Amino acid sequence: MKDLAELQKNLGVEFKDEKLLLQAVVHRSYLNEHPDFGTGHNERLEFLGDAVIELVVTEYLYEHYPNPEGELTNWRAALVNAIMLAGIAKELGVEDFLLLSRGEAKDKGSKARMYILANAFESVVGSMYLDGGYEVCQRFIGEKVLSRLPYILEHRLYLDPKSRFQEAAQEKIGLTPTYRVLDEVGPDHAKVFTVGVYIGEEQISLGKGTSKQEAQVAAAEQALEKKGW
Repeated sequence: MKDLAELQKNLGVEFKDEKLLLQAVVHRSYLNEHPDFGTGHNERLEFLGDAVIELVVTEYLYEHYPNPEGELTNWRAALVNAIMLAGIAKELGVEDFLLLSRGEAKDKGSKARMYILANAFESVVGSMYLDGGYEVCQRFIGEKVLSRLPYILEHRLYLDPKSRFQEAAQEKIGLTPTYRVLDEVGPDHAKVFTVGVYIGEEQISLGKGTSKQEAQVAAAEQALEKKGW
């Protein structure tokens, strides 16, 4: 197990009770293989941290922006979704400190790992709240999460990829993209769809997903990247 002093340095927060931070990086699967480890898994801390993050972000948006509730809700979702929180956790090196089962430890780069990382970020905030209180969390979330808001607003990342691609296509070339299911494989309970996104008759990109909607979103993400929009 790595020295948690390094993680605290990455976080920019010094813990009075390091055991709280240790619990924040313990995944349930690790305890299945190490039942006598001596600390619980991080799910209760995740529950707490999720609420703290949402409150800090909501309070900040309410105090700094007079926008309607619907817009603020979309902005908040862009700041605290699993992709964003997992990315921040990765930047802070949280992944290097995760205690996982051998099977989970091998599963790098998967969607499951993304959720484990996002949950771990929430757990770390939960442990931070218990150890240092609201103001410590407020400063940390301000530095690591809310600092990304200007970029999100500038690039309209609070819109889902399909909406962003549609807006860009209409603005730049006056056409609305369409989506076509090109393939579906697997049994009914585990289908994988391949969807193409088109402007006119030109196929811009492909996306795969376990639902048509997921495949469309993946195709739109690829199209935005391909077009540089």
